[in-house]
Amino acid sequence: MASRAYNIPNLLTYGRILAVPLIVVCFFIEGRLESSDFARWTGLTLFVVASITDYLDGYLARIWNQTSNIGRMLDPIADKLLVASVLLLMAADGTIAGWSLWAAITILCREILVSGLREYLAALKVSVPVTRIAKWKTTIQMVAIAFLLAGPAGDKVVPYITELGIALLWIAAILTFYTGYDYFKAGLKHLVDEE
Repeated sequence: MASRAYNIPNLLTYGRILAVPLIVVCFFIEGRLESSDFARWTGLTLFVVASITDYLDGYLARIWNQTSNIGRMLDPIADKLLVASVLLLMAADGTIAGWSLWAAITILCREILVSGLREYLAALKVSVPVTRIAKWKTTIQMVAIAFLLAGPAGDKVVPYITELGIALLWIAAILTFYTGYDYFKAGLKHLVDEE
């Protein structure tokens, strides 16, 4: 049992969780340095590596037949910690501001609501499969966050990186709303059946 907890897919998940405080540290360093570009690029690099592990851990667990209960539990938690912490940090530093905060709020609310729904349905032994559009939503969301993490440092290299990140964040928010509705529609059937 202990060996399953420390297999490579789970180690990748643990690494994704550990990346969260490191990215937070980059934001605090950014606020203290005259030239904050290094901290932004470091945070972006950590986020990209963590995002890649999100794909790899599940893929490797399946092909190596190394799925585990701890992996199934921690993988979505790691994803939500990563996305939520970075969105909150970027809202705090003003990269996401004004009306764009609603896109971030939509994403955060959906993640919390769907997690609660999945937990409830799991207790009923009902599985809610991840749809293709939900995978697209996740991909667009991660790309948007990466662009926003680059932010002002990225704008110096390629103009309008931040604006492109905001546009992609809105697309992700729309897909988030749509996929959240899909999950609730599927879940509502089981909620009604239980009563």
